[in-house]
Amino acid sequence: MRAFTLSDFDFDLPPELVAQHPAPERTSSRLLDGTGDAPADRIFKDLPSLLRAGDLLVFNDTRVVKARLFGEKPTGGKLELLVERVLQGHEVVAHMKVSKKPPVGTTLQMVGGFRATLLGRWPDEQGALFRFGFESDAGEDPYALMARCGHVPLPPYITHTDSADDESRYQTVFARVPGAVAAPTAALHFDEALLAELEARGVQRANVTLHVGAGTFQPVKTENISEHTMHAERYEVPEATQRAIADCKARGGRVVAVGTTTVRTLESWARSGEAAGDTRIFITPGFVFEHVDLLVTNFHLPKSTLMMLVSAFAGYEHVMALYAHAIAQHYRFFSYGDAMLLARAPT
Repeated sequence: MRAFTLSDFDFDLPPELVAQHPAPERTSSRLLDGTGDAPADRIFKDLPSLLRAGDLLVFNDTRVVKARLFGEKPTGGKLELLVERVLQGHEVVAHMKVSKKPPVGTTLQMVGGFRATLLGRWPDEQGALFRFGFESDAGEDPYALMARCGHVPLPPYITHTDSADDESRYQTVFARVPGAVAAPTAALHFDEALLAELEARGVQRANVTLHVGAGTFQPVKTENISEHTMHAERYEVPEATQRAIADCKARGGRVVAVGTTTVRTLESWARSGEAAGDTRIFITPGFVFEHVDLLVTNFHLPKSTLMMLVSAFAGYEHVMALYAHAIAQHYRFFSYGDAMLLARAPT
């Protein structure tokens, strides 16, 4: 197999194709069917006709929290926190955007009337993230404080400030476990009516959890992609889902991962044998997939780790041809954009 470099995953994307708002209805997004030799242009509500009775859809049931918080230092300098992870004892791990970082022990006054004390870097003294202790007069835990004071952490390529519409649309209809700072965007296209139609056709359903971190938007900075270090994300594959996958395979059905986060979760479990933990799995061409047969996914950023993942899954040349078709046909890209359906390429 050829040695891929970062430049192999670059492409020219007209900025007007970056979706700034979701489609009027979740299922009215376009769907590029890439399972055949030639691309087929469809609507997302056509998905049930592309699946079979006995197939198993696996969703990521993480819930996006309002993780973007604003405050100021004792000197009056403004800052922004993006909570990446909630720890025990009202502590959190967060990214900090500020002109000059305050010293450890500084207490910040946060918009909404609570306090955040800087406890140090995380996971160690050289870590890029920061550990804070949250405190409010009412004794609220970090999740309650984010729900009351936070903002929806829209991706950096979405230029408007978050609104009430984003609170509902940048969240899947089945979001259950709070902890993500970015939505599993392929699942945003599903609504209750589509889920009911899939069930009526005999397509089964299971869940995993992967709390998507802000590192999903971290650019790859090395031309030699093997030198890139992936961010850590927490995942869990419940026992019921493990059984559902085994049963699906036994009856000859196909495991359909909804989103790259579901792929990362299932293949992390396959590689490690651990059904829960942190994963830094980095999937690039040459990766051997063990669980996933079909993939529903949105269109990804040039030169991103997710472009590498989908190229590994469906074949580099095939994926690049599909992206060229999507651009020519004015598909909408990224989190609020359109979707594609991919089949796993032969090993």
